[in-house]
Amino acid sequence: MSTWLTLIALALLTGLAVRGHLRRNSTPGGDASATSSFHSCPRCSYPVPPEAATCPECRVPMQSFELVQAETVREEAGTGAEAEREHAVVRWDLCVGCGTCVDACNVPGAIWLSDKRALVAMDHCIGAGDCVKACPTGAIFLSTGDAVQRVEVPEVDVCFQTSIPGLYIVGELGGRGLIKNAINEGRIAVEHVAASLGLPGARSDGDASALDLVIVGTGPAGLSAALQASRSGISYVVLERGTVADTIRKYPRHKLMLAEPSRVPLYGDLWIADSSKETLIRVWESIIESESLNVLTEHEVTAIQAGDSLFEVEVGETIFRARRVVLAMGRRGKPRRLGVPGEELAKTVYDISEMEPFAGRRVLVVGGGDSAVESAVGLSVQPGTAVTMSYRGAGFKRVKERNIEKLNAAVSAGRVRLLLESEVEEIGTGSVRIRHSGGSEEIPNDDVIVRIGGDPPYAFLEKIGVEIVKKDVAIETPAGAGA
Repeated sequence: MSTWLTLIALALLTGLAVRGHLRRNSTPGGDASATSSFHSCPRCSYPVPPEAATCPECRVPMQSFELVQAETVREEAGTGAEAEREHAVVRWDLCVGCGTCVDACNVPGAIWLSDKRALVAMDHCIGAGDCVKACPTGAIFLSTGDAVQRVEVPEVDVCFQTSIPGLYIVGELGGRGLIKNAINEGRIAVEHVAASLGLPGARSDGDASALDLVIVGTGPAGLSAALQASRSGISYVVLERGTVADTIRKYPRHKLMLAEPSRVPLYGDLWIADSSKETLIRVWESIIESESLNVLTEHEVTAIQAGDSLFEVEVGETIFRARRVVLAMGRRGKPRRLGVPGEELAKTVYDISEMEPFAGRRVLVVGGGDSAVESAVGLSVQPGTAVTMSYRGAGFKRVKERNIEKLNAAVSAGRVRLLLESEVEEIGTGSVRIRHSGGSEEIPNDDVIVRIGGDPPYAFLEKIGVEIVKKDVAIETPAGAGA
């Protein structure tokens, strides 16, 4: 009797194995002749039809793995392509049809919108790059060809885990800036975190005081990761150096947040739609409250140490110990500071998006790049605003020509006082002291806006041990583009 039971059990196991093999190696529709055109899902290995936007099995959008699976460039190839004429290339998967590129282009007919997508006329485009700088989603780049975009990104796998086990990078920091992509990546990463930890409860390390997960950043990637962590039942905390969705808050007031192209499926649970930034932030803040997400604002992470089994995440004098870490920070990094007395006063800011609150005030703008010039020009048209601009250089070498023209017009009209070859010496409550060619001068002042760049976060990542690589991303150019 026992022999018969053993044979039956073996037959059942064999049947299940054969079924699993057929399921993995056949198309969902059963057409074996079409298997060669299918590709395996990078996450679950299920066969995916070539035109499918999501995996039929795990429902993850295939676009989530485009950058992860792109070819890594180990050496620069000297092909002589540098001598070829550059032109703009539009990534349709990132283009949201906002038209900013069209407004920025100085060549009539070089770029236009069709069906909420940007198209480039190769015979008109001169490769000036104004559209690249203006694009808010990073959908445009310059190339001598039409099929590859080279990007510099942290090296991660299909679950967005770095070469450091337990450390994940998602969202803008990983090279994908669009909101929907960030939401998808946050969920994918934490699903892998939860699976690697097993069921909630006692952990194998036996450390009851350690968290399962620390999430750094409350942008769309961080909030999506927090939602998934909460619903997975693992212990976690979200650390944010500023306020919730700080990057989105810096968009101009009432700016329409064009969600994404419709071809990018939403996998995460965080709500998103074409809406204003105010609506997005209100909805996200209500989700944080209704889901009781564990978010700590004004908690800037200063260092991360990877131990044998736990990470130590430093926030000032406080250390959070965790089994996994998800980095969902932005790419802008920490703003550079002037390093002068009085800079700690609340009147000193390093980024602005709203010009109206500065109406009728005395404002000093410090810097010599496009952001500084644009801030000074924008402030100069506010009613009653007195604008002084200080730059240590003798002229502007890194500023777009159209911004130079606008600044010169504002200076000529007396709306901006420009102090070249000058430096701020001290910031006071009601004034600032500036040293320039005429000596040291104290100027009445209400606000100081410092736009001198930032320290990129890649130095922070490399210090942890994350590898930064260059990748060539294949671009599917739209039919009719380049005509």
